[in-house]
Amino acid sequence: MMDTEHLGTHISKQFNADLENLREEVLAMGGIVEEQITLALDAFTNNDSDIADKVIANEKMVNAKEMKIDEACTKVLAKRQPAAGDLRLIVTILKTITDLERMGDEAEKVARMAKAIANKEMAVANVKLHYGALLHLGNHVKKMLHDALDAFARMDVESAVNVAKLDNQADEEYNAISRQLITYMMEEPRRISEVLDFMWSARALERIGDHANNICEYVVYLVQGEDVRHKSWDEMQRLAKDE
Repeated sequence: MMDTEHLGTHISKQFNADLENLREEVLAMGGIVEEQITLALDAFTNNDSDIADKVIANEKMVNAKEMKIDEACTKVLAKRQPAAGDLRLIVTILKTITDLERMGDEAEKVARMAKAIANKEMAVANVKLHYGALLHLGNHVKKMLHDALDAFARMDVESAVNVAKLDNQADEEYNAISRQLITYMMEEPRRISEVLDFMWSARALERIGDHANNICEYVVYLVQGEDVRHKSWDEMQRLAKDE
């Protein structure tokens, strides 16, 4: 006769192991994306086409990771039919990997623009003055991603809300860069093509901040069970205090 009592315990432990493995896979994917952003910024800093090519090639790794996690989530949904908090975790993971994949796309865009600028051997002093601003924006959104993943790992709503607030700074930095570059293009219309490469890179970095913000919102949903995508920071902060 089968020992059903011990079987039930085994199934529960295996389910927990499946969920924990999914969480770890998400964090591993996040680490790859962080590295992609770092390399893309390095390609810009050093006008290095080889580093840019590495980012472009590694984008396949990000895509493969998303597909692997998506498939694993589908199997868990079919096999375990999770409910309540477990179901929210699966939903959160599926949404998070979509944002991570899109961040990978944006990092690839930055690398492609860095390569284009390096190949043009752009020696425009007024544009290069903006490298520092772009790198500051890049490091800011990269830290947002790192801290968003940390909030996800610890299921920390308060930290998630604090990271989400930083998206405003990313927007402001991007707007400042855009205004400065538009002014420069008006003064030097012959350099428009080169400056646009720079501007699209800044836009890609700003979008990475948006995706990091999305992950923070998913963390609040995971822990509190409430969709906060269209709520204010004050409302999100209230939820964090109610945790």
